[in-house]
Amino acid sequence: MNKKNIKKKGNKVVKLNTPFKTKNFIHSKKLLGSFILVLFIFALLIVKIGYLQFVQGNELKELAYQQQTINQIISPKRGNIYDSTGKSLAISAQVDTVTINPKKIEDKDKETIIKGLSDIFALDYNEVSQKVNSESQVETIIKKVEQEKIDQLKNWMNENDIKIGINIDEDSKRYYPYETVASHILGFCGNDNQGLTGIESKWDSVLTGTPGKIVSYQAGNQSEIPNTEEKYIAAQNGSDLNVIVMNPKNGDILGMASYPNYNLNSPFTPNETLAKTYDSLSSEEKSDALYQMWKSKSVSELYEPGSVFKVITSSVALEENVMETDTNNSFVCTGSEKFSDGTEIKCWRDVPHGYQTLRQALCNSCNPAFMQLGKKIGAQTLYKYYEAFGLFNKTGIEIAGEENSLFTPLENVGPVELATMSFGQRLNITPIQMITAISAVANEGNLVQPRIVKSITNTSTNAVTEVPTNIVRQVISKETSDKVKSMMKSVVVEGTGKNGAVTGYSIGGKTGTSEPTEANKHEGYVASYVAISPVENTEVVILLTLYNPTAGSHQGGTIAGPVVSQMLSEILPYLDVPSDADESSDSNADNLIVVPDIRKKTVTEALKVLKNAGLEGKISVTGDPNTLLVEDQVPKPGVKLQKNSIVVLYSSENTVRTSNITVPDLTGKTLAEATSILRQKNLNITFDGAGVVTSQDFPKDSSVEEGTVIKVTLRQPLTNAQ
Repeated sequence: MNKKNIKKKGNKVVKLNTPFKTKNFIHSKKLLGSFILVLFIFALLIVKIGYLQFVQGNELKELAYQQQTINQIISPKRGNIYDSTGKSLAISAQVDTVTINPKKIEDKDKETIIKGLSDIFALDYNEVSQKVNSESQVETIIKKVEQEKIDQLKNWMNENDIKIGINIDEDSKRYYPYETVASHILGFCGNDNQGLTGIESKWDSVLTGTPGKIVSYQAGNQSEIPNTEEKYIAAQNGSDLNVIVMNPKNGDILGMASYPNYNLNSPFTPNETLAKTYDSLSSEEKSDALYQMWKSKSVSELYEPGSVFKVITSSVALEENVMETDTNNSFVCTGSEKFSDGTEIKCWRDVPHGYQTLRQALCNSCNPAFMQLGKKIGAQTLYKYYEAFGLFNKTGIEIAGEENSLFTPLENVGPVELATMSFGQRLNITPIQMITAISAVANEGNLVQPRIVKSITNTSTNAVTEVPTNIVRQVISKETSDKVKSMMKSVVVEGTGKNGAVTGYSIGGKTGTSEPTEANKHEGYVASYVAISPVENTEVVILLTLYNPTAGSHQGGTIAGPVVSQMLSEILPYLDVPSDADESSDSNADNLIVVPDIRKKTVTEALKVLKNAGLEGKISVTGDPNTLLVEDQVPKPGVKLQKNSIVVLYSSENTVRTSNITVPDLTGKTLAEATSILRQKNLNITFDGAGVVTSQDFPKDSSVEEGTVIKVTLRQPLTNAQ
């Protein structure tokens, strides 16, 4: 026996039970370990719960929400775009989108639904079948459906007792009522109503609005929970925009057009020009061709401005006191300028202009004179003003795709480069940069950022946010501005810009013709004409650019001038710009007859007065002409007319006024031809100048009353006008 296990107690010997105590100790140790393990696991659970609650809580809530909710998106109505008079240029009409919930469709109805949807909407059967049998929550069947088709679908659903699984959701579709009007400015939208080009793209976030939705709830098996409240979140419709047609005072673009244009309602259909070659193009070439068709040349393409740019060079010279407008013998044109590297740059005219003032040089559009002027100014000074005029930067006009100019770096400008840029060649700018710079000259020297969007209207609150006029800087003084505008007026009165004149209005202009480089002969010439009106208080600046003209002449004064004249003859009256014409100033004033006042006379008396005055009266009499009184007359008393002109009378028995006489196009007609054409329509004529008609105050195809006086401007045909 081991002595260590024996203990004496009195006279007794006690044997200790040591193995029992060891066993109890081991059991307690196991309990302690288990307890610690439980505590550890519990701590892990606490940590996990805390992680799920505080770290992943939001994410899990969102996942649960997505599993438990069904969201039906409500598309907002895209904002309209209006012109300055309130006419809708782009509108959104209500259409519908058809979707399905495949898991709600019973197996017995699937084949019926597949065939029905395929037939109603002329869709591919297999594609519809894939959607109906998919595992998705929602599948889109077709978008932008017109009401007629939706009605057909609803009738079909009733006939076939289809109650669930097919959804009809409100949507909107973009329409352009005037189709091709301002197509390059407005741009168009894609299938999801997102703006792709033009204003639609540049102002997409404003026009789009905020989608709404209807929220309902579903169980874990993804069946909809009955009797739960649906949450309706309204869509916020897009805002409306006003588009205005460049007023130099505030930068408003008063009109912008590029031709050939395209139909905004079918933008992926080639226009007439592109259609001639479209089918022969590769897929990549077709995409590029469509993109080119959508682009606005005014903001997205560079060109050489040519002699129009001489307005800028003149402005710099006057502002820097390098030259005055009418100092004799300021320049001498011998027909060309020669440079030390052997380069010779000729004047556009075969016969040298000789000695000239700055005004005469601008009127003659003399290249040698402006090469001499550019040398006097210097490249560094010119570049300082180019930057001030905004020619080194995009204008910031609110149309997508604006490009920036390309100029020779200043350090690389030599004598030849300096000479060519002085008259607007071998530099590349956009038309919008050119007209913005000319507008600064016309606006007392103040450069204004062009503005095509005038205001934004919140369609929910009707709150209007105006887009402010942004005067960037003053580039030249008002004194310099007045001098340059005076010279531009001389260009129209006695220079190469005569074809841009408009009867009754003071017009300032400058012609331009730029020729292609040898390497780019295929691009052809660019003919242009810039005009301002009225000269003294300019409200309109217009720039017309013709690319690669093929109709005979390529000179800006010859082919662009008459077009600008015709446009201004329509634009200025439309804008209510007052005419400064005085009837007595007509070149045939001595031969004109003053229309007498024949109102309140009997018809018989009135006709006799007109005949004695050398005029012809016209009236449809239904009563006694000896008792009927004349209530009104066209033209009014005091107007001066040529002999044998017509005066239309209206009596108390004949008050129906005829206002449906269509004004003919008189451009290019002689005075005799124009008079005969108008006489056949019971219209009258007054004229200014001699030669052929270059402009008329009422545009062709407009409607006027019988007896209306049409004023025309006559000019001698120009040849070789730059």
